[in-house]
Amino acid sequence: TCLFNSHIPHGNASLLLRRVKVQDKGRYKCYTSTRKGNKEMFVNLEAKGQYSATSCELVTCSSQNIYPVPHVTWATDPPSAQEVLENSTIKTTDHKGLYTVESVLRMLGNLSNHTYFCSFISADKTQVWTASWKNQEAITQEEGHALSVPCIAPHNVQNFSLVWTFSSSSEPTVIIKYDNRTRHTHNLWESQAALDPDLLLLGDGSLLLHRPDVEQHSGTYTCTFSGLQSRHIVQTKVNITVASIPSHRYNGTALIELHKEPNMACSYIIEQLSSESIRQPPESDEHEAVHECGVTSSADTQTIDPPDEETDGLESSGVEKDVSENTDPGHYLPEM
Repeated sequence: TCLFNSHIPHGNASLLLRRVKVQDKGRYKCYTSTRKGNKEMFVNLEAKGQYSATSCELVTCSSQNIYPVPHVTWATDPPSAQEVLENSTIKTTDHKGLYTVESVLRMLGNLSNHTYFCSFISADKTQVWTASWKNQEAITQEEGHALSVPCIAPHNVQNFSLVWTFSSSSEPTVIIKYDNRTRHTHNLWESQAALDPDLLLLGDGSLLLHRPDVEQHSGTYTCTFSGLQSRHIVQTKVNITVASIPSHRYNGTALIELHKEPNMACSYIIEQLSSESIRQPPESDEHEAVHECGVTSSADTQTIDPPDEETDGLESSGVEKDVSENTDPGHYLPEM
């Protein structure tokens, strides 16, 4: 909950309830005390189940120090019926007669499917100020792999500035700034992120993360295009996950990749034993496993002798054998 603090001196003591739940229904009392006397007001709130936190969100559009008072309109892309765009607009004036206008839109449904447009139209209809907001679907990516966070202006904006910010649990921090008029870029994540100058000229301000990290780059990314009488905001939640261990399967054959030293990589291809070969021991041990191991050094290239039969080459690399209890001694099935 919150009050409109800047509006209280002008007589507006309205209470804003966010993410209304069924439990919030009931009778609310507003008590005010001024030099003219005391006053009480009661409001009965009815809440329905479909207006829970999962299906109701608020989008706020505001402007200060304007005159005369403008007309406010809302729209979405793709278009939505006007009766669905339920909004509430509050207009107040200061001691100079300048207006502050705040409009709050309540939209039901999946917010990630729409871009929301708020337009302030001057009284003589000669000027229009437009702002838009879009909450994109979350992006999940493995750490270490390049990732592009999309941000495209709704229309062809000119003479604009672009700012990317990032936030997780703390206050938003600036990632990168770009000025279309000077073509100057100020990159605070220079080794971690970048913009494409050619795409920027087309209104595409997508952010490229070179090698995202789980701890440093998981959070909310906000892209803001600002023009003379327009502002367009795109928010995207990014979740970076821990890289998975490489696993390859080839027609019943398991490939286990082992890395012993920086200049040496060995791989052992272990044949999956059939049920027939389990019951009958093979005539020769040389068919039980095929070992391939190469060493690359600055001097020359050598071949490593196959591992001992007792260990199958796994214990020396820190990988334990998984021995099946139902197999004969000396044979095992690799875990698939």
